[in-house]
Amino acid sequence: MDIQVRVWRQQGPADKGRMVTYDVKDISPDASFLEMLDVLNEKLILDGDDPVAFDHDCREGICGMCGMMINGVAHGPERATTTCQLHMRHFKDGDTIDVEPWRAAAFPVIKDLVVDRGAFDTIIQAGGYITAPTGTAPDAHATPVPKPDADAAFEAATCIGCGACVAACPNGSSMLFTAAKVAHLGLLPQGQPERSSRVVDMLEAQDDAGFGGCTNMGECTTVCPKGIPLTLIGRLNNDYRKSIGKR
Repeated sequence: MDIQVRVWRQQGPADKGRMVTYDVKDISPDASFLEMLDVLNEKLILDGDDPVAFDHDCREGICGMCGMMINGVAHGPERATTTCQLHMRHFKDGDTIDVEPWRAAAFPVIKDLVVDRGAFDTIIQAGGYITAPTGTAPDAHATPVPKPDADAAFEAATCIGCGACVAACPNGSSMLFTAAKVAHLGLLPQGQPERSSRVVDMLEAQDDAGFGGCTNMGECTTVCPKGIPLTLIGRLNNDYRKSIGKR
């Protein structure tokens, strides 16, 4: 495949940034999107140009590092996947592909496609933990957990913190991320001691970080590579209403 890639280039946070067009030739349809960017960067380096900066790590759809907007869609046209698991066969020979960083006030651009997602860490630090002393690992049956609760907690815990939900939200809200982090602890017995303080503290941290408000558009769950359900936001709001009066 021969394609044209229009990539957002920005030297640093203070730089205005711009879209730059590159031609990438002889790309295998079986190559991943990141492998295509690797080929582009090899060409840029050989030409003496600055390679495109982008986040990546495991390239197995697990770490959540490789977030970017592809043709205006978080992680690209193949829904429920990460950018590293998106393959070039989802595009056609001769296509022009726009590649941009996450667009959110809480995710400032560091360089090119790399953004600072430290705001997610701030939310986690505000309450994404339990303080109960656990000692050594208990037996699996020591603390009974109803299967529906265990299944729901596991579903919420699959969130990889990629930020696609924020990038897709018209308001730049992180409610789906926060709801997942609150729910996967709040559904388990070990997470009950901090349940009330957790939801309030994490929502306050979310607002302080500059994320927008949630208006239940549903775009977040549409692009989530792990299929985190929108119902968790309802659970979060319910927990918040119950907890705010206890403070």
